Order: sequence, then structure tokens, then C-alpha cells
Amino acid sequence: MYDTIIRGGLLVDPETGLESPGDLAIRAGVIERVGHVTGDAAVEIDARGLVVAPGFIDIHAHGQSLAADRMQAFDGVTSSLELEVGILPIGAWYDRQKAARRVLNYGASVAWAFARIAVMIGRPLEPSLSFMGRCFDDPRWSQETATDRDLAAILAMVESGLAEGGIGIGIPHAYLPGAGAKEIVELCALAARHDVPTYTHIAYSSNIDPRSSIDAYTRLIGYAGATGAHMHICHFNSTSLRDVRRAAEIVAKAQAQGLPITVEAYPYGTGSTVVGAPFFADPAFTERTGNPYTAIQFVDGGHRIRDRDELLAAGQARPESLVLWHFLDTETDPEARELLDLSVLYPGGIIASDAMPWTMPDGTIYEGDAWPLPEQAASHPRSSGTFTRFLREYLRERGKVSLREAMRRCSLGPARILEASVPAMRRKGRVQEGCDADLVVFDVETITDRAEFMAMNRHAEGVRHLFVNGSRVIADGKLVTDAFPGQPIRGRGTGS
Repeated sequence: MYDTIIRGGLLVDPETGLESPGDLAIRAGVIERVGHVTGDAAVEIDARGLVVAPGFIDIHAHGQSLAADRMQAFDGVTSSLELEVGILPIGAWYDRQKAARRVLNYGASVAWAFARIAVMIGRPLEPSLSFMGRCFDDPRWSQETATDRDLAAILAMVESGLAEGGIGIGIPHAYLPGAGAKEIVELCALAARHDVPTYTHIAYSSNIDPRSSIDAYTRLIGYAGATGAHMHICHFNSTSLRDVRRAAEIVAKAQAQGLPITVEAYPYGTGSTVVGAPFFADPAFTERTGNPYTAIQFVDGGHRIRDRDELLAAGQARPESLVLWHFLDTETDPEARELLDLSVLYPGGIIASDAMPWTMPDGTIYEGDAWPLPEQAASHPRSSGTFTRFLREYLRERGKVSLREAMRRCSLGPARILEASVPAMRRKGRVQEGCDADLVVFDVETITDRAEFMAMNRHAEGVRHLFVNGSRVIADGKLVTDAFPGQPIRGRGTGS
């Protein structure tokens, strides 16, 4: 007897091209049969009129908590990975997640920034993303150039994290302007030696030279060519600003020459980060980005920054406070909408949310288990609606992608970026016999995001069932509140 049979759904596998009605059987967390299934199961699901697809793999998710998992489950996500920034120490973080209750599969890259903090200002490491935000109170780790001795210690810490199973190396370069080309080259060379990807927030987000986004992309391409490292570009939309078209041209040219570069984007013209981010403090911020300071808005309370003095004061008082950055007005500006489309629909690109933690009015991260989330809990809407927004807008409403291509961008594409260095990814992102039963069952006609900037914690709709390792975490459109089937995803280090 099978554990579960899903009957009559539209089976979609972006790798083999499967897109036809059929059945799917699950046993012991694995897809055992695809096609016509006979026999019985403990649970049978009528999926007629629904799509049965591989669960979405979010390689850029900063939430990493029970609350974040639950909101992303309604967004169709089955694996939620913290890769852009990463974590240190890796082993301690995985131990902490194992002890906690995780709904989704989880994993992290090695945090180069954390290694810099430990080496350059001597702070004891904490395996939490908020650690980096708090450390902007002493910006030497971010602003200063590492000595040769410092760099050797930083690289040793990063390499140790890879040995513990870190999924590549997080390189949020824009947050560490003191790091020069020599340091980044050594970091990328380390990644290449271990055959793991880097996940890069490019060094500059600016429409004008010097230190423009185009400058940063050209450097990233150079790092790929000089070291052979796989350079994955995080949030192509928010770092390119209004230079997406030219950025896309030069990245495409580099890819055509065989350089290992991949791209992700999310379908919003608003980003989110901490108020202490060094690029906000640039005296030429408004000229370089084309945005006034009022484009920066606190997640908690919705207050918009008035001027540079207020920004600097806020960054000094609580540098880890989360803010929204409205960098493209896609609601009223047709050109901004076109620019966002260029990044979201970049050929071969993938969708990734850059989901942020859920915070309370006092600025603390919500770590509780209430469902629904507390009314005051806030985060960027992308933390609950990235993939469903993409499907609603780009698949159903505007017809910009086919169903199979949409699934590639949400599942198989992320798996392929990781699978050379993360063995578990070869069994994910696919609807095939022998693969993990990480599956999303959704209604194309109703799937949608519901979160808005004035109502951030509305979960998405249209996902009827979600399976993680064969266990349902959403059943008939409702959260299974006692399901915690998430498992660790690690790189091939000694800790994997």
C-alpha cells in the first residue's frame, strides 16, 4: 500500500517535458510511481483540474524560522535556503535548526561576512542572520581592507564552513565596501577549488559611474573568468536599478562565452534590507540611485525616512532595523514595469524571493508558533507571495511564460544551480520516480499572492496541497499545524 496517491492531476516535470494528466504515488517520502497508478493508499487525493509539480526551491530566503516556513508553504515552497548572506558557524546553525521545528527543508551557505566580523572586530559568532545587522554598530569589518593576516584567517573560517556542509559561499559585497578585488578573487578561487557556487550581491547598486551597477557586473564577470568560480547573481532586479537592460546584455554575453554565471530575480520593484546598510549612507545616494530618501520605509510602522540626517541617526541607533526600499515604481511607471520584466524574465533565470524575517513592532524577530501569525507581524510581501505572484502575473494574467517554463524557474532551475555541489538537489525539482516527494498541487486559475505593503502577513492562496518529504503541510488549502517534516540540505563537506 502506498502512503499517498494523487489522482488525475496535470503532472508537470520541467526536466523531461512531462505535461499530461496522470497519477502519482508516494511511499516513504519518495515518488514511487508516475503515470497510471493502481492499488490503494492510506490517503488518496483527487487532483483533477489541478497542477501537480515539483515544490518550489527558494535559494534566497532569509526568514529561516517556523513562521517564515509556514508563510512560504502557502507560496508553494518546499525548500528554503539562506544562501546570499549565509551563516557561521555552519555546524551550530544546522544543529539549531534540527532542534527547532522546521516545516520546509532548510540549508545555508558559508557567511564570508560573518568570518570578517569575527576576524576584524573579534565578535563571537552567532548562527543567526540578525548577527550581521547588529554588527554594523562597529563598521570596521565592513569598511576596512583586510590585512594579509586577516584574509588568511577569514579564508580559513570560510573553508571550515564548507567542510561542515555549507552550501557554497555567500558574498554580499555591497555590505562590505572595504573588501577589494584581491580579497574577492581569493574568495572566488576558494569556491572554485571546492567546486561550489558563490551567491553575490554585487558591489554597487547605482545608475551612474563611478561604482555603477554596470561596473559591478563587469567585475563579477571578471571574477568568474579569472577564477572559474560559479557566480550566482542575487536579485538581478534590485541591484540593476534602471540599468537592467545593459546589465542583461553584458551578462548574456559572458554566459555565451561559457562563463559560469546564473541569475535570479523576484517580481517586485521594492527591496528590503537593514537601515544600517552602507550604501544608504553614501552622501550621493539620491543621485546614484535616482531615489529620494523617502523611498526608504521602515517595515515596522511604515514611517518613511525624510532625509539623510534621519537615515544616519536611525542607522546608528538600530542598524539592524528592517526597511523597504521602493526602487522602481511599477504601479504608475510603464518603463519601470518593463525594466522589472527584463530581470524577472531573463533567459534561463530563476525566481528567488529574498524573503525577510517576520518582525514585531519593537523590531524583534518573531520566533513564536502562533497560527495565523500575530496581526502585528510584518515583513516584505515577498516573504509570503513571491512565487504565487509570479505565477499569477507572468503565467496566468500576462502569459509571459508557459506552465513548464514557470515550473523550471521555480523548481528545476534552482536545483540545477546547486546539484553539482549539493547531492540532495539531484532528487528535487522534478516529478520523477525515485525523486523526493517535495510537491506542490495548485489551481492555476486561483493561485495568487495576497500580501500588500499595508497588509503584509496575508498568506497566498491557490496551493491546495503541499508535500515536504512525502508529508502534507498544506491539505485542502489549510495549514497542517502539527507537521514538521523539513530536513537539512547540506553541501558535500565532512558534515554532509
